[in-house]
Parts: sequence; C-alpha cells; structure tokens
Amino acid sequence: MSRKRILTGDRPTGKLHLGHYVGSLANRVRLQDEYECFFIIADLHTLTTKPEKEHIEALRQNIMDVTLDYLSAGIDPQKSVIYLQSAVHAVYEMNLFFEMLVTLPRVSRLPSIKDMARAANISDDAVPLGLVGYPVLQAADILMPRAHLVPVGKDNEAHVEITREIARRFNYLYGEVFPIPDVMVGEVPSLVGTDGQAKMSKSLGNAIFLSDDAKTVRKKVFGMYTDPNRISADVPGRVEGNPVFIYHDAFNPNKAEVEDLKDRYRQGKVGDVEVKEKLATALNNFLEPFRERRAYYEAQNGLVERVLYEGTQRATKEADETLSLMKKAMGFTGIWNRISRKGREAIERAEKQSADQPAAE
Repeated sequence: MSRKRILTGDRPTGKLHLGHYVGSLANRVRLQDEYECFFIIADLHTLTTKPEKEHIEALRQNIMDVTLDYLSAGIDPQKSVIYLQSAVHAVYEMNLFFEMLVTLPRVSRLPSIKDMARAANISDDAVPLGLVGYPVLQAADILMPRAHLVPVGKDNEAHVEITREIARRFNYLYGEVFPIPDVMVGEVPSLVGTDGQAKMSKSLGNAIFLSDDAKTVRKKVFGMYTDPNRISADVPGRVEGNPVFIYHDAFNPNKAEVEDLKDRYRQGKVGDVEVKEKLATALNNFLEPFRERRAYYEAQNGLVERVLYEGTQRATKEADETLSLMKKAMGFTGIWNRISRKGREAIERAEKQSADQPAAE
C-alpha cells in the first residue's frame, strides 16, 4: 500500500441529499486525493431492518441512484473504488470468522442497535440476529481492504471501536494481519431540514436532493420554515436558528449578500420572498455542476454499471487477498492444502489401479 486506506459509504435506501453532502460527501471528495478510498454501497446492511422481497427489489434503483450521487458530487472512479457490498463474497466468510471473536453482550450494549430497531418499528423481542450483528458485518467491511481510517459521525464512533477490538483480537490470536483502523470524526453538524427539524431526512420529507432540478429546489426553498413569529416583512426577524439563513451560510458563497440580508432581516427591512429567492438562486448555482455530471453519466449507456462493476472487481480482489491472509494466519490453508493433496493422490492411485487392471473377458 503506497497510501493509507479509507473505508466509508452508505446504505442504498434512496437518493442522497444536501445533508449527506455537508456531512460526508464533501469530505470524501477531498480525501480521495490524499488517501486510497473505498466507498461501499452497503446493500446487505439494509436487510437488517428490511428483509422483505419488495425492499430487495427496490435496491437496484437505489444502488444506481447512490452511485450517480457519488459521481455527481465529484467522487472520481479513476481515483476511488466504488463497489457493491453483496457482490464481494469474501466478506461473508470474514463476517463469520469475526463473529467468533466478539461476545453477544458486547454488541448488544450498543445504543445504536436499539435506535435502529425503534426507527424500524421492531419490538425488543423481534430484533433480528442480523441487526444485533450489524457492527460485526461492518467490521468485515472496514477490515476487508485493511483500512487505516474510517470517517464517521460522532454517533457511529462506538461501531468502529468494535472493529478495532476485533482487529486486535485477531492479530493477538493469529498474527499481524490487520492495521488497527483509526476513527476520523467529522466536525460538521447535521444539516437542519427544510421544515426546521433537527436533521434533514428523506423519511421526514424535509430534504433537498442532490438530483433535484432547479424548479423543484425553488419550490422547496419557498416552502421552508423561517421565523414563526414574523407575520410581515416590516417585523424584525430572528436570524439565529432560522433554516433559511442556515442554508445561506452553508451554500451561498456571496458572504456580503448574506450579511446584508441578515442585517435587513433583523431590522424588518426585507421580506421572506427576497431572502428565499436569493437562497434558491444560490442553491441552484451550487447544484448545477452536480446536475451536469449526473447528466453526463446517465447519458452514456452502461457507464454507471461499468463504474460499479470495475470497482467491485477491484474490491473483490482485495477481499480475496485479505481472506487468504486470514486463513493462512489461522491455519485453515494448511489444513485444506494437506487434505486436498492427499485427496488428489488417492484419486490418482485409484485411477492408476483401474487403468492397470486387465479388461474383463
């Protein structure tokens, strides 16, 4: 490895939005020039809360949408590996081995598991084993390319700690195979939803998607919450915590314009229409390069599939190498090599004896 490796990604549950960009995608685009990046589309992880067939059938379009969002955000498939988790079969075996190295009470203590169950309306007595084992499969994902760094939000730091424990345990029992991955905690806060909710979310219907066209963005901006106590344009308004101004700060590069709008808003000298109109313009200017890149990839038949195929082939090669190193360290390779050698020798003897026997009269 000439550069340190990073593993991060998303579950393909639908199109990505501005919250994803602020929280992770922008950072990934920067990281790909410094690190060897593996970006996983973690379709197996969706089964932990939605194993029904109709959800699996929806995965294909979701996988394509997430891949397009990656490409439109500026992730370069010539620099980074974008791959499909379920197609990398060595990860299944790695997950099985790692399950032997962690206790049930250890993974059960993670509060995120209960949070995910509640979000999926799963009662305590109906939590699937796969959901409890989610952090172990995640460890297999991280350790598959032998990653050195894992960019995560503060709420997922505990998951990576389990990966670190599993890597240490494996290395202690069988020899040094894995680097102990460090956590790269992002400092970027969650982006507030258009309705003023604490977090932008597709399920809450308060998201502006990276793939939204200009008309849709403008409509969503004009439907945004502002200061609920401001009943007319001549009433002084509150800027702090106002979603419209939070978005201006995040996406409007004209800082002088933003400060002017804030001053006039506080004084009751500008209406919401002007503030929102300028935000819609800023957001559409920001998203236009995304739309252009997305249109480029969509226009070329099979190009997105090629990106996924080539990335998954690369990930598969890395995973097979990692699994081979694991089995060799554990001693499984020696066991099978001896059995297969003896087995082949026995077959050859039997065939020779059969050939040496005279044909029946």
